[in-house]
Amino acid sequence: MGLLRSSPSLSLVCLLLLPLLLFLSSVAAVVGRAGEDDPTIRTMEEFSGYPFRESPSWAEADSLFSLSVESENLQKQIDELASFSDTPAPSVTRILYTDKDVTARRYVKNLMGLAGLSVREDAVGNIFGRWEGLEPELPAVATGSHMDAIPYSGKYDGVVGVLGAIEAINVLRRLGFKPKRSLEIIVFTSEEPTRFGISCLGSRLMAGSEALLKALETTIDNQNISFLDTAKSAGYAQDPVDLTSVFLKKGAYAGFVELHIEQGPILEEEGVSIGIVTAIAAPASIKVDFEGSGGHAGAVLMPYRNDAGLAVAELALAVEKHVLESGSIDTVGTVGILQLHPGAINSIPSKSHLEIDTRDIDEERRNAVMEKIRQSAIRIAKDRVVKLAEFKIVNQDPPALSDESVIRAMESASKDLKLSHKLMISRAYHDSLFMAR
Repeated sequence: MGLLRSSPSLSLVCLLLLPLLLFLSSVAAVVGRAGEDDPTIRTMEEFSGYPFRESPSWAEADSLFSLSVESENLQKQIDELASFSDTPAPSVTRILYTDKDVTARRYVKNLMGLAGLSVREDAVGNIFGRWEGLEPELPAVATGSHMDAIPYSGKYDGVVGVLGAIEAINVLRRLGFKPKRSLEIIVFTSEEPTRFGISCLGSRLMAGSEALLKALETTIDNQNISFLDTAKSAGYAQDPVDLTSVFLKKGAYAGFVELHIEQGPILEEEGVSIGIVTAIAAPASIKVDFEGSGGHAGAVLMPYRNDAGLAVAELALAVEKHVLESGSIDTVGTVGILQLHPGAINSIPSKSHLEIDTRDIDEERRNAVMEKIRQSAIRIAKDRVVKLAEFKIVNQDPPALSDESVIRAMESASKDLKLSHKLMISRAYHDSLFMAR
């Protein structure tokens, strides 16, 4: 996965060129290096399909710096896609399988078709745009990202990796490039957990998650509408439903690279354009419910209360405490959802619910924090005489390492484009985490 900051000083052309140069930069990698047994050259040749002495006619040194990227048109497409939103600009809200999501899907599939790609969708709506290579039996090289958007998000999240990939294909076609391996753009379904509480739903299934397959049979949203019903309403998961058809075999792709904004301050603070990801942090999420005794805020005196609201508040603070106790800056924890029932100012909460996100580059350390959170939930329920109705680990994923060949390809591409870059760990995770499997 390639991370890039989105700022005025970093043009969309540069945002685009990282995945593009993964396939193309064999041209620049070999200029002036004839006769050297350079592993980078071998890597680039493998991805591009052209050996050094058979580079195509367009492989001139200057061609890398005169690529026909239609950056204004790309920005226009990003703006148009942002208009398919349930909240007003400049924010974007695009929730899985809603009307806006379906419209956005139609828009992107049309762009893929205009780019000459063959388009297909699987049973949950992962979209695949394929440019057939000269040797289509070889595993394809893939790129892509997502385009669903959490409430009030920005217009570049995920979208840069989708529309940038389509423009990269357009550039390659305009240059007369003919790939050896097929190139495939993937638009992943439901990278965001907004509707069903499951992040990277599409790529998890592609990676063969049996646990998710089983969970989706009973998964509902906050309106008690099932996953399968919403998928069907959007034109997916049609009868007979067979979500195992989404599973991919290991080795289905030769390589995958994801272009994504950093969603953090490091690159911008350091003035670096490109973050080349070497590893993706291990994420986990937890759902917790407490049940106490409701009552009138004035009539029930403090010594007689079993307040589910205070229990959940205490656990939220315990999450922060345990994360900080880890002693590592790489350990993080967030309480992003906290709900009280019945939710009236003059009513003691009888039920409470919170959802916790915790991550670390060290899986064992993260798991230790999760266990401390569980022990705190048990203790708080006992101390406050409330019931710990649920403590559910929704997901507990291992970290992933980026492949060395892809890292080298991105380093080479960044150097060829004279873009500042650094190796870094991604503490945000995207579909790359599951494509790595």
